[in-house]
Amino acid sequence: MDLNCYITESTIDGADEGPLAGVTVAVKDNISTEGVRTTCGSEMLDDYVPPYDATVVEQLTAAGATIPGKTNMDEFGMGTTTETSAFGPTENPAAPGHVPGGSSGGSAAAVAAGEADMALGTDTGGSIRCPAAFCGVVGIKPTYGLVSRYGLVAYANSLEQIGPIAPTVEEAAQLLEVVAGPDERDATTRDARDHGGNYDFAAAADGDVSDMTIGVPTELVEDADEAVLDRFHESLDELEAQGATITEVELPSVEHAVQAYYVIAMSEASSNLARFDGVRYGTSGGYDGNWNETFARAREAGFGEEVKRRILLGTYALSAGYHDKYYKKAQDARAWVKQDFDSAFESVDVLASPTMPVPPFELGESLSDPLKMYLADANTTPVNLANLPAISVPAGETADGLPVGLQLVGPAFGEQTIIRAASALE
Repeated sequence: MDLNCYITESTIDGADEGPLAGVTVAVKDNISTEGVRTTCGSEMLDDYVPPYDATVVEQLTAAGATIPGKTNMDEFGMGTTTETSAFGPTENPAAPGHVPGGSSGGSAAAVAAGEADMALGTDTGGSIRCPAAFCGVVGIKPTYGLVSRYGLVAYANSLEQIGPIAPTVEEAAQLLEVVAGPDERDATTRDARDHGGNYDFAAAADGDVSDMTIGVPTELVEDADEAVLDRFHESLDELEAQGATITEVELPSVEHAVQAYYVIAMSEASSNLARFDGVRYGTSGGYDGNWNETFARAREAGFGEEVKRRILLGTYALSAGYHDKYYKKAQDARAWVKQDFDSAFESVDVLASPTMPVPPFELGESLSDPLKMYLADANTTPVNLANLPAISVPAGETADGLPVGLQLVGPAFGEQTIIRAASALE
């Protein structure tokens, strides 16, 4: 079966030796690869070939990894199903007939199907954790600033991070070790050692939760699908049996997180995607003496419906007279979300919730109802607003055989803690 995991299959060889020698690592198609087409899943960049490698690609090849190709994704990272790609949807190998999640669906599907040993995705509001959960693999969204974004085609700069997808927690942690660290070409990166952390991620996958307190935010559980909740509570029981303490916590602000996230993300997207006008980047609009018409033709032809929708909404939220009404309120809500997380971590080590409140959608199910797709991000978007690390680990399947993921969230630069807790479930 052709799963359509890759947009471009082109081998990039790594060094002869290194921690990832002999390992294949697929790369999401919004991460620049010198000499290899990078489309962002969009017709706008159908023939774009970057002249340089992203920092994470340099790190992969230096570590000995072989990159087998660039994976399919929702156009410019905008989607939860990998169905907004201009190159067609990706099939979920763990649940045929269903979406693989998004926007890093091609990366997760490639790992789940064995078409790559590991993969890199990007996570703006859950785009690593969602496909990891839907495809039954492990995905880590790192702390904001832990991994360089140099060479990543930006969707929403203040929210997104590059991170690993792998079959096991230890393998995901090993890949994170390779790509983590400060980068002088990305001013948002920070050294974990300056914030009480370190880079020994793989060693943390020891499964020892005997002294760990795990908080369960009631707001991220109460509206989840019953079949998802059954698997979630079974996973909590398993962690408790291994010595963890489970307690309920409250995060009242997260009920506003989806709204705040989409206002901020769409606003940043409207600014970031302005460069794709057919002159600086993207397909030409055919200049005929009127630049406005030329730009409009280029963007009409190059962008898909979901991207156009988000650009329009983001531009509206930033427009005169509406900035304070929408964008400023969203930023205030973001500060409230961060404050709630900080308060919760005063009494617990990690927070646990279902990664996605629903099982994988059937292919085509959410395309006619964008709001349904947006609301499915309720459990993942708060983490990006607060710039925290989170991991999705498989938590079994529903009675229909659909994968379910458990999300564990840690304090800033607390990757070791979430990796340790997740490994206890394997």
